[in-house]
Amino acid sequence: MILTYKYRIKDSNARKRLDAHARAVNFVWNYCCEVQRKAESNWCAGMKARRPNLFDLTKLTVGTGKELGIGSETISEICRFFTNARDAKRRAPRFRSSGGSKRSLGWVPFKGRFVTVEGCAVNWYGNRFRFWKSRDLGGPIKTGAFVQDARGRWYVTFQCEVAEDRQTGTGEVGIDLGLKDLATLSSGEKIPALRHYRKYESALGTAQRAKNKRRVRAIHAKIANARQHHLHEQSTKIVRENKLIVVGNVNAAKLTQTKMAKSVLDAGWSTFRRQLEYKARRHQAAYIEADERFTSRTCSDCGSIGGPKGIAGLGIRCWECADCGASHDRDVNAARNILRVGLECQPRTVGIAA
Repeated sequence: MILTYKYRIKDSNARKRLDAHARAVNFVWNYCCEVQRKAESNWCAGMKARRPNLFDLTKLTVGTGKELGIGSETISEICRFFTNARDAKRRAPRFRSSGGSKRSLGWVPFKGRFVTVEGCAVNWYGNRFRFWKSRDLGGPIKTGAFVQDARGRWYVTFQCEVAEDRQTGTGEVGIDLGLKDLATLSSGEKIPALRHYRKYESALGTAQRAKNKRRVRAIHAKIANARQHHLHEQSTKIVRENKLIVVGNVNAAKLTQTKMAKSVLDAGWSTFRRQLEYKARRHQAAYIEADERFTSRTCSDCGSIGGPKGIAGLGIRCWECADCGASHDRDVNAARNILRVGLECQPRTVGIAA
């Protein structure tokens, strides 16, 4: 499987060099956009013009690397990303801006065979960039990129091929995602929702009213980093302890259109499930997203449906089954039913690149 390793560049003079390379990348990208739009215009005018493919764009940009100050492999990677983005969206991607209020963040892609990593430094196209090496690479480098965040800080990312050989536990767990608690496990354990955005909401509002853009970006970055850290900690713990992980398929995107949008986005359900998915694959565990309909209303002991229902029943967190008399915590009961649904399905290992 492919995992992405990300490190922050620490050279004080690297920013100017990478900014210059990013402008060259934007120039090539915008050229591809222009070629695509001209092809669309000719087609609309009745001419027999086809969409330029990767071969066409690569041929049109041959020999420009030396003049732009970037390698030919980087130019071919830009053309590849452009065609993939166009085919996925079925329309021409947007132009990348290098200035103004809507400036695109810096991005310089490269292929793995054209970079070398020596200790805490990466060598690329005659440049040497030092970075904070927080962990070792897990395998050979396939591709990578230099990327910039909203605060102007540069990072280097390596996409490496790693073996799926991590050991896993022997447990089986069902997970019910929520807002009061990030997740409730079928074992009865509850993972707290730390509400990172809510914690810094007041400070963020103060910075926004003062129009302090630098402070606003710093607070947003702090919120995102704290959320990622919490989700990584909890997902790693779950994967190490269980060979079967079943998660409810709650539609986070749909809930972001309701009054609960802020809390749903703050919880990070989609990121949490994505982390569980690729970590389960590396640990050779089975990951399943199960249908969670009626899981909170169904008694996990006898299987009868008699729990609280509808919006009016959301406030009822504990209930007693009318058929067997079992007392249930609403979330724990749902997690146990989700595990049951997962066990009834054919277990399969599913994973994606990080």
